[in-house]
Amino acid sequence: MGVFDNLERKLEGVVNGAFARAFKGDVQPVEITARLQKELDAEARLLARDRKMVPNEFVIGLSRHDYDRLVPYTRTLNSDIIPQLREYAASAGYVFNGPVTLAYELDEQLPVGRFTVVSEAVAAAASSATATAIRRASLVLEVNGIRHPLSAPGFTLGRGTDADVRINDPGISRLHARINVSGNGDQPSVTIEDMGSTNGILVDGQRVRQAALRDGSRVELGSTRMLVRSPVSDV
Repeated sequence: MGVFDNLERKLEGVVNGAFARAFKGDVQPVEITARLQKELDAEARLLARDRKMVPNEFVIGLSRHDYDRLVPYTRTLNSDIIPQLREYAASAGYVFNGPVTLAYELDEQLPVGRFTVVSEAVAAAASSATATAIRRASLVLEVNGIRHPLSAPGFTLGRGTDADVRINDPGISRLHARINVSGNGDQPSVTIEDMGSTNGILVDGQRVRQAALRDGSRVELGSTRMLVRSPVSDV
């Protein structure tokens, strides 16, 4: 009897209570949990001999009928599913590279009783920059929606506590790369250099030890994709 079997048994009690009235004949919570288990298994990517990275953000598509019935209960559902998902991942040697989130979206094309799951491994990236600093910067490095101003002298990127910008991605070394910035005018000089990382750096799809960065440059460390952009483009 596996961890997910235990999860299904725990959720059966919920389904047989308040959920039984709402979901009779429709999408069942235990079906969603079983599908999430399969998603982890299908999307697991090898990091080391005994560790695999798996998605941590999930979007569940539901028909209009199922969406209207399920969404009022999502807070309760997620509070049960996410801890059990973490337990299953730990038992299988899976690693999440950020917080586990479950979101529910309406898909008018789906028939009643059918649902879809879309997943992605998204690393958490901490930022201490103020909104004013970001607004004044000519360029920023955007990591999973969080902006880090590219101002002199620059900053380090990595998974460890010594990094200026910490990214919770198992594929990133503790001190992975350094961003060097000279000048804070309209056109600062920005470069990235590898600090002896295990998995290296990709800039615009090319593996590099050092490279110049400009507006539109795409950087990949581990499984994390970053974009250099100008905040002015949002105005």
